[in-house]
Amino acid sequence: MSTGHVSAGIDAGSSAIKVCVTRSQAGAGAEILSTAVQRIRRRNIGDVVRATFDEACAAARVEPRDLCYVASTGDVDAVDFATGHLYGMTTHARGALHFMPDARAVLDVGALHARAIRMDDRGKVLGHRMTSQCASGTGQFVENIARYLGVPLEDVGRLSIASTEVEEVSSVCAVLAETDVINMVSRGLGTGDILRGIHLSIAGRLLRLLRAAGADGVVAVTGGLAADDGLVACLRELLGKEKAKPKKPLPKLDLRAHPLSPLAGAIGAAILAAYRHDQLERRGRTASAAVAMEAG
Repeated sequence: MSTGHVSAGIDAGSSAIKVCVTRSQAGAGAEILSTAVQRIRRRNIGDVVRATFDEACAAARVEPRDLCYVASTGDVDAVDFATGHLYGMTTHARGALHFMPDARAVLDVGALHARAIRMDDRGKVLGHRMTSQCASGTGQFVENIARYLGVPLEDVGRLSIASTEVEEVSSVCAVLAETDVINMVSRGLGTGDILRGIHLSIAGRLLRLLRAAGADGVVAVTGGLAADDGLVACLRELLGKEKAKPKKPLPKLDLRAHPLSPLAGAIGAAILAAYRHDQLERRGRTASAAVAMEAG
């Protein structure tokens, strides 16, 4: 990889835009220069993409024209100025390896879906499983419940961890789960207990997803819910109970979250952007030519 390439990755999710700017050094991997995150809410998604991108460039002290390659991932239509587009599973796998080199699987829990990804030490995707269309295992579901309970998202994990009692919530359907929550509130159950029940319900679905994908070893939790300490705690709790069951031994899973976990897609896209730039250079082609090819 050429020395000093500066590239950017833009992860256009359904609830937020994440941008990362990196500098690649020959033989030294990639250095993260800046990151930026902005919620979409009801704003025009194109405006949010541009604002987040400009924020990341300013924080990295680079001009957009100085970037060797801008890679998008997620919603391809949201980023109309990217040099090229990368598949989300690939970017999450590569991004996770940047801050967790021993990870061999990724559990990506986004706003509208969750997926378990199995990979090798280079970030090559070897297999995956995704949730069904039901939203009960996603970030949007947690956000809806938190809004109904009147709890800020940043407090959800703390309240869940502090819970001393829990009542099971439907893990099959988001509509049924929300009905359960309404009933719990009417019965006077504590907010933390309700949130922990939600987390355990989601954790059960995610753990089954990891098992179906054949995950083994260190699992990097990525996506927006990677920042939810309550969910991560429930995942580890269920893993502990799984080990105590007198059944056939299952592959050992070590679930880990990192402060950069929610940005894994953008980080991976930025790192792979520099790699793709180098590929084009070796082939004697320009980035602009690649854009025309991919758009066509």
